[in-house]
Amino acid sequence: MKIAAHTLGCKLNFAETSDLLRRLAAEGNEIVGFGEVADTYIINTCTVTAVAEKKCRNAIRQAVAQNPGAEVVVIGCMAETSRDEIAAIPGVTAVYGNEKKRMLSYSWSDNGDHTADACRTRVFFKIQDGCDYFCTYCAIPLARGRSRSATIEETLCAARRIAAEHGGGALEVVLTGVNTGTFGQQNGESLLDLLRGLDAIEGVSRYRISSIEPNLLTDDMIDFIARSRAFLPHFHIPLQAGSDHVLKLMHRRYDTALYRDKLLYIKQQMPDACIAADVMAGFNGESEEEFDGVLRYIDSLPISYLHVFTYSDRPGTAALRMGEKIPMQVRREHTARLLELSERKHQAFIASQLGKRRPVLWEGSNHGGSMQGWTDNYIRLVRPFDPAVAGTVEEVKITENNIIYER
Repeated sequence: MKIAAHTLGCKLNFAETSDLLRRLAAEGNEIVGFGEVADTYIINTCTVTAVAEKKCRNAIRQAVAQNPGAEVVVIGCMAETSRDEIAAIPGVTAVYGNEKKRMLSYSWSDNGDHTADACRTRVFFKIQDGCDYFCTYCAIPLARGRSRSATIEETLCAARRIAAEHGGGALEVVLTGVNTGTFGQQNGESLLDLLRGLDAIEGVSRYRISSIEPNLLTDDMIDFIARSRAFLPHFHIPLQAGSDHVLKLMHRRYDTALYRDKLLYIKQQMPDACIAADVMAGFNGESEEEFDGVLRYIDSLPISYLHVFTYSDRPGTAALRMGEKIPMQVRREHTARLLELSERKHQAFIASQLGKRRPVLWEGSNHGGSMQGWTDNYIRLVRPFDPAVAGTVEEVKITENNIIYER
């Protein structure tokens, strides 16, 4: 069959979709683009915001319009939390939540989902799933279940298989999970011990950690990353709110002082590190005065850029019963101001790197005679296309002429 897929949401979703497509291709199916006519369309959904859910519905309708006779299979988090709503959309053939989606490929393995991009320079590697935190705004624990992971040895075996299957060239592995820092807790193990084991695997040139909670990112972990062979100076550390009052309303497990200390320690150990943060705009109970303080707080931090989300009510969450609702127009205004701040922070980070030499892993796609790659600290660069350097790491001086400013 011809199979097409569309993924929304987090890197964990992308890891799972790509792994599924790899396995379906191995079973003899042809993988085509989502904009093409296919026999089966797979939509891997997200429920983190109302906007994400709207995009999921639009993708379903696009698939049905492209081939009304096709099977349309909807999987993932929205499929878990809104099964009846999705099943009622005309043209939907099957709805699989996060556990039953394994039915799409009988060879699915629980030892770590992984895949590489077209030129096999980057692999998304799932090391953990689920979350026990139950933040008041978040429906992900309802969609993904409790925190769980394989043992260190099982996870290292999966990583070794990735390295063995890679077939040469530099390989970057991105560690993904819902709450990655809780890896191993149910087994009496730790994420730091896993990182030490991964760093010793031959055949993997670089590692990134896709996201980790600030209270779970220990100083020992930062020290290890700073001195490791393969872990890169790039961190994604959710903030969500720059107000202690709002963080308490969200039931986050840190305060603004801990968050600041964590970022300053990273910069002390790795001055050129890239640090991204998730921030939510318009959560219940946040006053205009508090939001102004949030902007000042974020501006004072060594953050390189933001992922900004507009708060929306999620069914089944405690936030539905909390605080004064912020008007949607105000939420959108706050989102816009945070995005402006993010752009300013990103430009400042790039400016701080001009003239420096950083290792770049070049990808193999030809973009009109040029090729792109990422520095270790997550700046996207461009150079004339040369297939001989695809999949290699090259030390490059960062200049105004070779930067692609969009992330």
